[in-house]
Amino acid sequence: MTAILVTMGVAIVLLGVLMVGLLRSHAEILRALHRLGVDVEGGGQTHDHSFASRPSPRVASENAPPDIVGQTLHGSAVKIGVSGVEHRTLLAFLSSGCSACQVLWQDLKSDPTAGLDDRLVIVVKGPEAESPGRLRELAHPEATVVQSTPAWEEYAVPVTPYFVLVDGPTGDVIGEGSSSSWAQVRSLIVQAASDRAATAAALSAGTDPELRADIELKAAGITPGHPSLYPEGVPLEDSE
Repeated sequence: MTAILVTMGVAIVLLGVLMVGLLRSHAEILRALHRLGVDVEGGGQTHDHSFASRPSPRVASENAPPDIVGQTLHGSAVKIGVSGVEHRTLLAFLSSGCSACQVLWQDLKSDPTAGLDDRLVIVVKGPEAESPGRLRELAHPEATVVQSTPAWEEYAVPVTPYFVLVDGPTGDVIGEGSSSSWAQVRSLIVQAASDRAATAAALSAGTDPELRADIELKAAGITPGHPSLYPEGVPLEDSE
């Protein structure tokens, strides 16, 4: 009996040592992520400041990006169409607790359009995750703000802040990505639209079929070595 108690005591001590080690390791990881610019408080999301051009809708299960359905900051139900409309819509996925979003919120206070020619819709998570009162303090009264956690899930938002530009007439996602300033967002929108136009021009010019395929794959973000090109696994290179 004594041997069993001693064994259990040793096991408990070892587990305690292991737990301390794990906590220290976790703390080191959090500090390293913070130094790299990861917003740990906002959900461990990074900001890659990229805006990739997309030739087709990014939501594979639908023929077009889904509408934004949720509620206003005053609790009224709202639905905003993004495809099948005559204008483009920039969806800005922001958070009240995201440190990188604070500058964006501040700029919106003075200009609710952020200097954009496209319709701007701010999408935040629902009341279960965001305080409507705090959001009303941050947002300009004339800004379009929708609380919709499902929209974040439907658009598979990977980081905060995140932007998705949808072309209303075609229902295509022209570009998407992360940025920390509205000036950068405007610049990336211009670049994404330019890339899209160049791709369309190349395809309509009767480009060689193989080159056309390369253009379409590159525009979709699929480059050499992409996992989707190797359903059975990336082949190993010849060692000789």
